[in-house]
Amino acid sequence: MKTPFLFYILFLFYLSGHAQNKFKVLALAESGGHHIQYSTRASAWLNQLAADSSFSIDYIQNTDAISENFLSQYQLFIQLDYPPYGWKEKAASAFIKYIEEGKGGWIGFHHATLLGEFDGFPMWQWFSGFMGGIRYTNYIATFVAGKVNVEDRTHPIMRGVPTPFLINKEEWYTYNKSPRANVHVIASVDENSYTPDTPIKMGDHPVIWTNEKVKARNVYIFMGHSPELFDNEAYKTLFRNAIFWAAKKKP
Repeated sequence: MKTPFLFYILFLFYLSGHAQNKFKVLALAESGGHHIQYSTRASAWLNQLAADSSFSIDYIQNTDAISENFLSQYQLFIQLDYPPYGWKEKAASAFIKYIEEGKGGWIGFHHATLLGEFDGFPMWQWFSGFMGGIRYTNYIATFVAGKVNVEDRTHPIMRGVPTPFLINKEEWYTYNKSPRANVHVIASVDENSYTPDTPIKMGDHPVIWTNEKVKARNVYIFMGHSPELFDNEAYKTLFRNAIFWAAKKKP
């Protein structure tokens, strides 16, 4: 009789540990626009990763539902495809508190640094500061390939990611300045590797960084336009690592 009881206790212990490791992720992505193919491919990949791992994921298409109470459900906020303007005031305030007080982690992609005056909205100054005090200036509309050099190879999100790694198709944004003075740069693109070459360059060009001045674990990953990124093993490894690091969970 003792052996089955022991197995039962061990089983309960396993379930308890498994439940504690579960976490919830929120992903924000627009329902249309020219990034929809990326978002569709990303959602399929995320759903499979969630099913194979220890988290669940919910999706929203705008910021209407965001409040402090709403965000309190989630250990990680992924800004998959949504710009830093047009947010509802309640959502913006809740997000700032979420980040500044470290109530959860954040991963932002691509569109999250479209900082400026767009669609009649003013620039969100807090978000610009969060991203290193930058303003968007231009992008490569014709797309080019580029090599990304990993500068901080010890950072957990770069585990298993080669350096350099190649991004075959991207519209690399440029900014009014490098964010380097205000953030911790993890990787940068080598503009001399652009294929085909283009005059749209900014010199020092970080593309992956984290702002260590806020309590939330956060990482911005510029690459996030083409659905082909999910055929890139380096990119998928980076994305997966970022999820577990930002959520403070073990993969």
